Amino acid sequence: MLLASGGLLVALGFTSCGYAPKDGAHKVIVSVRDQRLLLVRYGQPVKSYKISTSKFGLGDRNGSYCTPLGRMEVSRKIGDHAPAGGVFKQRRFTGEVISPNAPGRDPIVSRILWLRGTEAANRHAFARCIYIHGTPEEYRLGTPASYGCIRMGGSDVIDLYNRVGLGADVFVVNTSIASARAADSAQAAQLGRSAQAQPSMPTSAVTKQRS
Repeated sequence: MLLASGGLLVALGFTSCGYAPKDGAHKVIVSVRDQRLLLVRYGQPVKSYKISTSKFGLGDRNGSYCTPLGRMEVSRKIGDHAPAGGVFKQRRFTGEVISPNAPGRDPIVSRILWLRGTEAANRHAFARCIYIHGTPEEYRLGTPASYGCIRMGGSDVIDLYNRVGLGADVFVVNTSIASARAADSAQAAQLGRSAQAQPSMPTSAVTKQRS
């Protein structure tokens, strides 16, 4: 997050893709059907969190308030030093802190992981400001309740934020997490078999190439 101070730009808890290597260890699976998010590290499940996707359904059309499906990635992380329940407006910490389920309040709180689409079906995600972010309306988690983003509880989104780096893959699926993991495992196995089936280059050919 960038704040102006005495004519200078002061960076507070703002990270973009240009400043860190891609996190290839972690993968995030968001199940619209289960209303849960699963964090995976090197193919092994780490932690599952209750979430909320859009109450307007699925899609990527501008102005639709829908949650896009498909593969995205964590493009920016905002809120490193904000307290749990810290309120963000236009991705800036306002200084206000509210408690979970504060009556009549529904701002973005705690942390923001800004997603960038990698497929035609979610190419507008970054411009639409599709985030994984904290919500004070924790009583709504487990049901579709957002305006397109993926909502989490304040402590949960901080935990996820601390584990996941920039560039980590985020898959939003309209199936169960179990089905998504099974499909991912099958794809990985197929890639492994394809790699093993590649013929090795004869030693003589390697020697010839090096000469």
